[in-house]
Amino acid sequence: MSEQRFGEWIAVRRHGHVAELVLDRPKAMNAVSSELARRLGEATSALGADDSVRVVVLTSTHERAFCVGADLKERNSFTDAELGRQRPHARAAYTGVLELPMPTIAAVHGFALGGGFELALSCDVIVADTTAVVGLPEVSVGVIPGGGGTQLLPRRVGAARAAELIFSARRVEAEEAGRLGLVDRVVGEGQDRAEALALAERIASNSPVGLRAAKRALRLGHGLDLRAGLEVEDAAWRSVAFSGDRAEGVAAFNEKRKPDWPGF
Repeated sequence: MSEQRFGEWIAVRRHGHVAELVLDRPKAMNAVSSELARRLGEATSALGADDSVRVVVLTSTHERAFCVGADLKERNSFTDAELGRQRPHARAAYTGVLELPMPTIAAVHGFALGGGFELALSCDVIVADTTAVVGLPEVSVGVIPGGGGTQLLPRRVGAARAAELIFSARRVEAEEAGRLGLVDRVVGEGQDRAEALALAERIASNSPVGLRAAKRALRLGHGLDLRAGLEVEDAAWRSVAFSGDRAEGVAAFNEKRKPDWPGF
């Protein structure tokens, strides 16, 4: 396993074709400061440009928290002008995770609140352990979810459910979160990272060209009417149908062997 640091609080660890994107600001429960946001944006930019990465897993080094959201101690010191200048860096961090071209998995334990839950929502799949507590409590401190929460949560659970959760600012524990679809898989305490990495390895065994095209079709087609969505799917199919991965996958199937994907 190799590790690359992006500043003090963000690391990328490589496990073959799986990249682990690590939130590593334990003294502040991974609160998203201006510096952490900048570095997260840099890390996601580097990952997005790396064709050898097939899956990204977002994890935390803190034992009791995935991420508690915006650094409100830092925000308390901001002037209005400083808050405005910080906004592009914050948006770049959340958008950086959301727009990664390969499948992404969040491994959540403990608190994932506000911007922390928005980072998880920006991933394709959320694996949470039984200690997880999630929520978007921003209206309780006079703002709104600004890292994609008002758009990503209703896409998961529907408009009415998202409204109830955002307006009430309530925290949701793991069992209910799984039942409501706020997270996708609930696993035993302390098993979120291992389970997410295992799922990532399984996904990474598939065609890297196919994985990115499938994600593109899923993301771009969501919310479109059926006819338009099928056009998005057809464009994604055409991008892989004549690729080396498609030829190798069909050959490997017929020869009853494991594919050796040529990739990009």
